[in-house]
Amino acid sequence: MLLRSLSALTLVCAGFGFVPSAAAQAASAGAAPGEMRAWLMRIHAAASQRNFQGTFVVSGGGSVSSARIAHFCEGTNQYERVESLDGQARQVFRHNDVVLTMWPGSRLALVEQRDQVMQFPALLQAGGDHIVDHYEVQQMGDDRVAGHEANVLLVRARDNLRFGYRLWAEKKSGLLLRADVLNDRSEVIETSAFSEVSIGVKSLPDSVLQPMRKLEGFRVVRPTLTPTRLEAEGWGMRQVVAGFRQVSCVRRPMDGNHPGESDGRAGTAVQTIYSDGLTYVSVFIEPFDPQRHTRALRGPIGATQTLMRRQGDSWITVIGEVPAGTLEQFADSLERRK
Repeated sequence: MLLRSLSALTLVCAGFGFVPSAAAQAASAGAAPGEMRAWLMRIHAAASQRNFQGTFVVSGGGSVSSARIAHFCEGTNQYERVESLDGQARQVFRHNDVVLTMWPGSRLALVEQRDQVMQFPALLQAGGDHIVDHYEVQQMGDDRVAGHEANVLLVRARDNLRFGYRLWAEKKSGLLLRADVLNDRSEVIETSAFSEVSIGVKSLPDSVLQPMRKLEGFRVVRPTLTPTRLEAEGWGMRQVVAGFRQVSCVRRPMDGNHPGESDGRAGTAVQTIYSDGLTYVSVFIEPFDPQRHTRALRGPIGATQTLMRRQGDSWITVIGEVPAGTLEQFADSLERRK
């Protein structure tokens, strides 16, 4: 999964010398539902309404990736740029809902609409009023991250269908500085954090807009996403995993297929997204191709689990930052209805 910008953070970081306060250690009750939502909304608002820039590092599953991130807000307009610092060179520019991803080495540029569902917290799009049915939040004291004072929150899952999180939010702004993804044994499986960050920087929208306008020499791809319904595509879920609800369903070009290169539905896949208010699961359905789909696969990369397998004449891919058993439930519930 590509390195997230702040508005799509995976959650992050354990064991860097944080010691909870005595009061927090003594607390046995989680935050009230309204307080929990307020904390998460404050974190989300800071990611979308504050100006900041810094270096962000994600580690998990034996791999480490980093990026330079800058976010600017002017009125209702948002501008963002992300430059990967590891592996293949990649730059991402965003103006409001338009996202441009550029690979300078291959001279390829991808222009698409941002998927609102993938923001963190997803509760803004997924009806987060029921989030307290599946998570509880505790305040765990104070700490420092990248030179900034932070409040520390522990988000615990109430069942084994989802991960827990530990979050560090900057005290003054609420900006998420660091996060841990925790398994059911409270072990850290993925860490994301700013190694350095400046908050309240001067807005520089031209640093985003100018690259988005200068695409000479790049092959520009503009995939078309067509809204649809799972039932209209001949599929359905026998039973949606507890706590999750469908928030999006589109038909999109498959990897390697670009406008003008696909042959109708044979070159597209159905993607439907489910969220429990904090995390999400994506289900992809595409025609089975024996040359591409050689064997079933499953496994994690950090906190992100992937499951791929054949179902009749279709190939199913389920991806999400949830335990492997949750993906299995989604895949087992998916059925062909016509």
